Formats: sequence, structure tokens, C-alpha cells
Amino acid sequence: MQTPLLRWSTNVLTLICLVMLFLIFTQKQTPDLSFLDSTTVQSFKTIFLSIILEAFPFVLLGVLVSGLLQMFVSEQTIRRLIPKNPVLGILFACLVGIIFPLCECGMIPVIRRLMRKGMPVYVAIVFILVGPIINPVVYASTYMAFRSRPEIAYSRMALAFIVALVMGLIIYKFFKSNPLRDLSYLRTSDIVHHHEHHTVHKHDHEHDHQHSHQHDEHKHEHHNHGAGNHAHKHDHSHTHNNDHDHDHPVPTTIVGRIFGVLGHASDEFFDMGKYLLFGAIITAVIQTLVNRDSLVSIGQGEITSHLFMMALGFVLSLCSTSDAFVASSFTTTFSTGSLLTFLVFGPMLDIKSLLMLLSAFRTRFVLALSALIIVVVLVCSLIFEKIVFP
Repeated sequence: MQTPLLRWSTNVLTLICLVMLFLIFTQKQTPDLSFLDSTTVQSFKTIFLSIILEAFPFVLLGVLVSGLLQMFVSEQTIRRLIPKNPVLGILFACLVGIIFPLCECGMIPVIRRLMRKGMPVYVAIVFILVGPIINPVVYASTYMAFRSRPEIAYSRMALAFIVALVMGLIIYKFFKSNPLRDLSYLRTSDIVHHHEHHTVHKHDHEHDHQHSHQHDEHKHEHHNHGAGNHAHKHDHSHTHNNDHDHDHPVPTTIVGRIFGVLGHASDEFFDMGKYLLFGAIITAVIQTLVNRDSLVSIGQGEITSHLFMMALGFVLSLCSTSDAFVASSFTTTFSTGSLLTFLVFGPMLDIKSLLMLLSAFRTRFVLALSALIIVVVLVCSLIFEKIVFP
């Protein structure tokens, strides 16, 4: 089944081919394309290509690391490392990205499986929010993007840690129930446990009754056969549920795992690449067409600069391994605090992550979480800017 993007691309390509054929058969002159040499277009191409060329190496590194983790690190390994203490669990979730540097694109499916195996909701959400930011790949890309201002790389890690810590404590205090959208695995387990208990009790009762009433032997066998059928149904249900959790089994051979790493990395690269291209285009358009004085007036506003960069981060939906190169293009027009807001808010909440959250968690929980992220990031960014960059 074709994706909407593929169908749209095919339609555009077909339209271009039809236009070219029309021009050939009617012997009409090609349109005037001299505007492509204008200063505006040249500026757009320069900004666009500089963002792409700087970001691609770190995107490649990020998807390779993600592929290695997918093939060689099991979910059980991560689950065993989680402390039982809530505060230590939140601190662990804040720092686990250093050990397992996953991009936000592949974070939510992994966390959903871990939550089904018992990971607390506050640990899972903190891991989703801060894991894509506090990790070595993102730190390296941010440091390279802001080579002349390395303090932004340090500040990004610190602000993300503060926001995640506050978010974790709030979620631990006020969100007690399991927010997963699909809880059928829990209901199936409860039904199966009750059915097994009922079947065993019934079997024991009939076995005792058999010694006093031999003529009920056939009935007893009939009930045993029924219980066996129920057990068979239970096994089938249990197997189906496990298969659902492990749709893509990890290869056992080293060659299979290497090919799995390459396959997973290529899928993530093309999945993230389209967001990077989209983000680079939007950024280049803004830098080229929007009046510079207008950008400066917005970018230096105490509140408007933060709100604008939050909205930009949400719309662009960039990967955390490449968003720093987009942010660096706004260095001369926007305040340092608003750049940090963009670098922290974008990986935590954007269009693609919102859709992925809605696919895994209940709508009410996602809306509450989104509002909480907006408020906490904005407040923490304003306070952080006042203290660190007065």
C-alpha cells in the first residue's frame, strides 16, 4: 500500500512530465527561469544546503546507533536497570540517554513495549521526553552547530535535565493509572487467570465426586475435554498476545543482526530525512523572505521569542540530531534563551511525536501531557535565561 507522500510525489512527477510533453509537441518556448539567478533564490539555496550538509553526518550517526541498540540491546536489559525508588527512577530516566542514545523517532514504540512489561509511567514519559536530548550524539551535533558558543550545548543538556526532572515529579504525583491506549493484554491476563482458577477448581470437584458416583465418569471426561479446549484457547490467546508484542523478532546470527542494523538505520534515515528537508526549507524561506528587522523584533522579545521558537519547533518536527543546525541559523536574530527553548521543546513535542503519542496513549493523557510540556518548558526556559544569560 502506497503512503500519501509517495502518491503525492508520483502525482507531481506525472504532472511535470505531462507539462514537458505538452511543450515539446506544441513547440512552445520553455518558461522564463531567469529568476533562479536572483539574489533571493541564491540566498535560499545557500541557507538550505548549508543546513543539510552540516546535519546529515549526525543524522547518519544517530540512525546507526539506534540500529545497533535495536539489534543488540534487549528491552529486558533496560528494564532491569530501572531503580525502584521514584526519585532515583526519574534521575535514571533523565540520564539513560547517555547509555542508550535513541532518537525520538524510535523511542515511543520501545517505551510502549517496556510499559507493557511493567515500566512505571513516570519513568517512561521522562525517558520519552529527555532521552532524545541528553545523549552523546545530540551533544556532539549541538556543540558542532554552535562551535563559537559552546555554552549553548552545555545549557541545552542542563535545561533538558531540569525540565525532565520537573515533569517526572508532576507525573509521579498526579498520573497514577496506566495511560496506554491498548490495555487488552491486561484484561486477557486477568480473564485467563480467573478461567484457569475456575477450571482447576471444577476439575478437582468432579474428581472427588467420581469416587462416589461411577456412572458420572463419562460426564467427568466431557468436562475435562471442555477444560482442555479452554486451556487450548488460553494458549492460543497468550501466544497471539506475545506475537503482537514482538512483531519483528531480532535475528540470532551476527550476520543477520548486521543486516538488521543496516535495515533499521536506512528506514530511520529516510523517515527522518524528509523532516530534515522540510525543516531546512521552512527555515531557509523564513530567513530569506521575512524582513530581518521583523525577525529581530520577534527574536528579542522577552516572551514572544520563546513562543515563536516553540511554535517553529513544533511545526518543523526536526530530529534532535539535526535541529541544532537549524537553530544556529537564528543566532544573530534570536535571544539565547529562545534558542534553548527551541532545542528543548522541539524534541519533546512536535507534530510527528504528537501523532505517535496519540497512537500509543489515550487522547486525554496526551493533551494533558502536551499542555504540561508547554508550560514547564516555557517557565523553566525563562528562569534559566534570567539566571544563566542575564
